[in-house]
Amino acid sequence: MIFLPLLLAAAGGAVAFQDTGGLDRAVSAFTSRPIGAEGGARTAIDSRLRLAACSTVALAWRTEAHDAVVVSCSGPDWRIFVPVIRPANAAPPATTAARPMTVAAKAEPVIRRGDPVVIEAGSAGFSISREGVAMGDAPPGGRFMVKVDDAKGPVQAIALESGRATLPGWGE
Repeated sequence: MIFLPLLLAAAGGAVAFQDTGGLDRAVSAFTSRPIGAEGGARTAIDSRLRLAACSTVALAWRTEAHDAVVVSCSGPDWRIFVPVIRPANAAPPATTAARPMTVAAKAEPVIRRGDPVVIEAGSAGFSISREGVAMGDAPPGGRFMVKVDDAKGPVQAIALESGRATLPGWGE
């Protein structure tokens, strides 16, 4: 008898998930092409995917090459990438011409192991910074690990100048 109310409460409190079929339709409308067609999504979004229900999804191209559509929700926060079939006549991604290799002089590190470092990330309208300790040497633009919290693992950062770094993907 005691379990019946618990079972009823559990059944009534089912968590709603985002309809992947609706996401497929939104991607098709965004690309103006059906799934599996040139310029459209390669395949349907996996129906086993359990994304929290979202009232308004945002769609955008991942890059200017239009190789994937980013489907995202800001509340609850989730994001997926849907690959797109590139047209046969599409220009290949830009590549650099082959040049003879030259031996570059090794850049002098601006951050050395044990140095205090401020990691900064942000864009127009917000910025975040966190202090840490460098776990290795890095020249400008070089990647290195930073210990920011004794209870957690280190994070990877990119050296900007002495004592300053940013997170990969920010400010590159």
